[in-house]
Amino acid sequence: MLVLASASPRRAQILSELGLIFSVDPPDVSEDLLPGEAAGAAASRLAAAKAAEVAARRPADWVLAADTLVFCDGAILGKPEGAESAAEMLRRLSGREHRVVTGVRLRRGTAAGEEEVCWSSVRFGAMSEEEIAWYVATGEPMDKAGAYGIQGLGSRFVEEIRGSYTNVMGLPARAVYRLMRGAADPALALLALSSP
Repeated sequence: MLVLASASPRRAQILSELGLIFSVDPPDVSEDLLPGEAAGAAASRLAAAKAAEVAARRPADWVLAADTLVFCDGAILGKPEGAESAAEMLRRLSGREHRVVTGVRLRRGTAAGEEEVCWSSVRFGAMSEEEIAWYVATGEPMDKAGAYGIQGLGSRFVEEIRGSYTNVMGLPARAVYRLMRGAADPALALLALSSP
């Protein structure tokens, strides 16, 4: 059994579009960053912690966890704390390029499992204050790292993306496939090639 250790509807959507059969079991893990922690290290650590927490209560299942962070000018942009926080993040991204990193961990039982850390670059067009206020008012930015959803209303502000689109959504599909195919479990490797 494959278990998605996430409450994110976007991650579930990506797995569903890959044709995978899975269940959802969100972890209860603090997503606070450590002082001075780099984005890639944080994404890796948080994905590992989420996978470990769910694997502890589901030792027979394969657990897939991920953590996505947005960063610009060395500053990590997590989920906004409110409307003003979201607007400030969007002002920072406006007219500029930023990077998105996702740590993905696949494990079963007490073994640490395997991980991939994926990077993408995204360039935003310049956003006016009117556009920022409109987008924040839609509510879409509120539960997303960097205060935007590339697959939703926020797509109108994205000028260019380099790297995995699904990584920016929160779960790099190719990394998931590679981890499943490389697992020491023929049934899981076969599941990676399933279709709905």
